[in-house]
Amino acid sequence: MKRLYLGTKNQDKLREIEEILLSVPLELRALPEDAPEVDESGTSLEENARKKALEYADHVRGPVLADDTGLFVDALDGAPGIKAARYAGEKATYADNRKKLVEALRGVPKARRTARFRCVIALARPGSVLGTFEGAIEGEILDAPRGEGAFGYDPLFLVPEIGRTLAEIPATEKNRLSHRARALQRAKAALLELI
Repeated sequence: MKRLYLGTKNQDKLREIEEILLSVPLELRALPEDAPEVDESGTSLEENARKKALEYADHVRGPVLADDTGLFVDALDGAPGIKAARYAGEKATYADNRKKLVEALRGVPKARRTARFRCVIALARPGSVLGTFEGAIEGEILDAPRGEGAFGYDPLFLVPEIGRTLAEIPATEKNRLSHRARALQRAKAALLELI
């Protein structure tokens, strides 16, 4: 079975990607402990995803799938955007980032709390990017977290068509409709070509 490294050190994201790609006959591997930190200083999700995929592919000398994800809130002119993971600072926890977002939206009416999660997946082998794939989901930001599941901003991100946050739905449902799931669905044809 062909090996594919998942270019993330975030254990929650790693688990989610593994669950979404269960049907793809690839041996999914976490990055080795000695994998370097990649400087995510790009100006777009695609730039960061490509950079991570290429650097990790060179490190492991094999194919890598990497992503970059952002939360774009309309009332905040797109913030936190590509800096979502570090919105409250470099060492911020999920709770720190959620708290800062709630504070930034204090007093903003429900109708103006529209937002979207965007995810760009890059697939690379040493020296070349084989493709990039994007997925998105529309929603709105609540003023308090709801739900115990998922991670990151999921407890604040309400999906209007289902009336629940991404943290209130089972992982199997989230792994069908999330931004990352949609990007990975688009990437599947390229992944199957690796086999």
